[in-house]
Amino acid sequence: MPHRVVVVTTVEGRRELERVFQPSQVLGGISPWEALRRALEREGLPVTGRLRFGRTGDDIRVITRVNPAKQESEELSDIRSGVDNDAAANFLLDQVRSVVENPDTRLIASIAGGRKTMSALLYACMTLVARETDALTHVLVSEPYEGLAEFWFPGQPGGPVPDAAGRRHDPAAARVELAWVPFVALRELFMKELGRKPGTFTRLVEMCRGQIRRRAAEGLRITLDTQRAELEVNGVRLGLAPTEMLVFLFLAQRAKRREPAFGSYKDAVEELNAFRNEGRMQAGGRPGSWWQAASLAAEWDEHDLARAVGFLRQKLRGAGGDATLLAQCLPTKGRCSLDVEGSLIYVK
Repeated sequence: MPHRVVVVTTVEGRRELERVFQPSQVLGGISPWEALRRALEREGLPVTGRLRFGRTGDDIRVITRVNPAKQESEELSDIRSGVDNDAAANFLLDQVRSVVENPDTRLIASIAGGRKTMSALLYACMTLVARETDALTHVLVSEPYEGLAEFWFPGQPGGPVPDAAGRRHDPAAARVELAWVPFVALRELFMKELGRKPGTFTRLVEMCRGQIRRRAAEGLRITLDTQRAELEVNGVRLGLAPTEMLVFLFLAQRAKRREPAFGSYKDAVEELNAFRNEGRMQAGGRPGSWWQAASLAAEWDEHDLARAVGFLRQKLRGAGGDATLLAQCLPTKGRCSLDVEGSLIYVK
């Protein structure tokens, strides 16, 4: 029996929750929440000192976001846009983290009700920061009771309740099942990374993705043959076009020198052009040289780099096997680097 209940919702959800505390004629003049507590107590369940819930902001927590024009916090009336979705993700993450960081508490999260987006985001938050001792649940309600406005729980007082067509249904016949939803507690896997508070939900997700990429890449052996313009990944060989060869060698050598990732393709262009020009000088204009072929274009811009990375990613995915793991380590949004330990890369 939980000690307290916290609801994360929108302005509209908070308005609907008022019904839980308002006296109901169907329930004999008491509120649905009080009726539930009395029913549980009659069953001999430990209600005293538990199931704390109310109408305060500490019990019903409305998702907020920052109004970009005014730089003021505002409550969400609903989740209808990408900005609203990001706000909900960050808010849910903060709520989950505030509970799980206390070793004396256990969180039982419910993904029942609300927008599907909220259920998916809550599941993600639990996966990212919850502990193995926490739990995730869903509630399944038999038909037609889920859609009845006056149905609250099986066996509620007051007798049968009507549906929209006027038909009456006995609450005692309702079946409510609590389903325990399994989840993987990544917190145990990435304790070091998840132990510090990230700025946003998106940043935390990317942090975990990076760790997964690096761990997956630990089993790779990558050989780059600069004479044959050929890439080999755990025995899988594929030929590279001149531009693909140039870009992969540029990224591979940076990885071997443990140089930091660029924040974007645009940030990488200047050093890539310097690397390209150096290669052209080393090739000495010899016919057939991949350096020479890669240098036919004028100075590269971010679009040239993004295009070459795209072709390279497509080629690695098409090769199948472990080459697909290497494809995940190529540059992506917010990171322009080869996310592989340099010791796993061999250049000849």
